[in-house]
Amino acid sequence: MIEVKNLTKRYGNHEAVKNASFTINDGEVVGFLGPNGAGKSTTMNILTGYLSATSGTAKINGYDILENPIEAKRHIGYLPEQPPLYLDMTVEEYLDFVYYLKNTSLPKRPHLAEICQLVKIENVKKRLIRNLSKGYRQRVGIAQALIGNPDVLILDEPTVGLDPMQIIEIRNLITQLGRNHTVILSSHILSEIQAVCERIMIINQGYIIADGTAAELSETLSEDYTVVAQIIGPPREVKEALEGVKGVKNIKVMGLFGKATEYHIEPEMGVDIRRGIFERVVAKKWTLIDLTTRKMTLEDIFLKMTEESPERLNRIFEARKNGEEIPEFDEEGNEITKDDEIDSVEEIDEIIENKETTAEAEMPQELEDTLQFENEKVVVDLSDIESVEDEKTEESEVTE
Repeated sequence: MIEVKNLTKRYGNHEAVKNASFTINDGEVVGFLGPNGAGKSTTMNILTGYLSATSGTAKINGYDILENPIEAKRHIGYLPEQPPLYLDMTVEEYLDFVYYLKNTSLPKRPHLAEICQLVKIENVKKRLIRNLSKGYRQRVGIAQALIGNPDVLILDEPTVGLDPMQIIEIRNLITQLGRNHTVILSSHILSEIQAVCERIMIINQGYIIADGTAAELSETLSEDYTVVAQIIGPPREVKEALEGVKGVKNIKVMGLFGKATEYHIEPEMGVDIRRGIFERVVAKKWTLIDLTTRKMTLEDIFLKMTEESPERLNRIFEARKNGEEIPEFDEEGNEITKDDEIDSVEEIDEIIENKETTAEAEMPQELEDTLQFENEKVVVDLSDIESVEDEKTEESEVTE
């Protein structure tokens, strides 16, 4: 287990990590995402004891990494972005060296043989590391992290620079390791994180701005949770049947798409209604052509998270958690409250009914801006249009 509380790291006046707190339980595979300079590597270096924190605590299996570093590090296997390899050693010599360096108590030969078999490097044990391909070097790096059978594996960009086949092999290896270890995986390859990790943490500007599964983050950030279903069946009966599915909040009939009718179905917060929809359609012997959800991809989540300010994201998460309406913000990043809104619909309708009011009435600046942007036709005088029509008629007569 990893426990981080109020972790902060300063370099002079710059705060690389700001009051970060999170817990990673035994057996979890967690993806750690963030743009360059976000504080991702700094956090991982603090967890592994390479850096000390300015304030806060980081514990590995109950051992504080600063106060009890030797015991804490016995539970950590670390693969930095550049594997710590000695190129003039053979693979076998290097693993022997790491084994003694870690003062491992496990029987050496069976233990190292098991690791080599797991990461598939038995056939290169006698070769110099400098002569290995990039993929094999990464495997040797993972092997050294596994020596001592640590409970926690921290892997920083383990697939960087690999070809697609090597990426798939390393990804499968990490999935296998996740069965017996707690794994923190840092990567810029979002598809890799989505394929391997059960949970995702995103750091930006030193803040942990997101923590949860991809589905949870999508649900939190998305304003649209609609389930889209295309069903062949009598529309009225289909709509009535789907309204009876547990968790369905609202249904809109959108129209025909070929022989199927498309329905946009809004679920209640946190309820997955897809199984219920499927079972209801099957029970009625209708045909389900398509069933999809409008959810954000991990790429959409990452881009939105890293573009938004941490303060604004915290406000959105707080509102979603409390079941409140998602706040909106103006161009300057200030939250728009109900008091700031204009009753524009009623006021605009009133102005459209009497066009003279548009020219003569003294309008609030907010309403004037709204009209200019959304409905510029309101201020056009019909007499102007008629005069243009007369000029065109006169020009036509002269031409003839």
